Amino acid sequence: MHKFVIAVSGSVGTGKTTLAKLISRQAKAEYVDVNNLLKKNKIYSKYNKKFDTYEVDVNKSNKFLLKIIKESKKSIVIDSHLSHYLPSSKVDYCFVTKCNLKTLKKRLEKRHYNKLKIRENMDAEIFDVCLFEAAKNNHNIIVVDTSKGLKGFKFSKYK
Repeated sequence: MHKFVIAVSGSVGTGKTTLAKLISRQAKAEYVDVNNLLKKNKIYSKYNKKFDTYEVDVNKSNKFLLKIIKESKKSIVIDSHLSHYLPSSKVDYCFVTKCNLKTLKKRLEKRHYNKLKIRENMDAEIFDVCLFEAAKNNHNIIVVDTSKGLKGFKFSKYK
């Protein structure tokens, strides 16, 4: 069986984690939570108080993730809004989650994000930042609209 790598990207709050965990369960693949790994291994340049987030060096992040991909014995599903920056030659498919703005705003408010962080993430979704960058990096893209959840979503492994 071919070992595969799937990147799951998308704006914050659009359903990346839900989709990535679902795919990894269905495909019996390893789930990689990039946010936790980057924090745990201190692969960030600084903490931005204004946006209540860590600023990540994409080159360091990619180097770290490429090592995980190389060392993994199993297929893996990478969960991060930065995963589309990985070289397309190392990723079989890049799923990009999308969500309607009304639903996204509710999700972000439910997380108690400040107004500035909500606006920034809404703008990223409005301008399709992750989708545009994934296309720019020549990924094989599959767009998944999570506005109504993922009930009935099925992932089929390929050979």
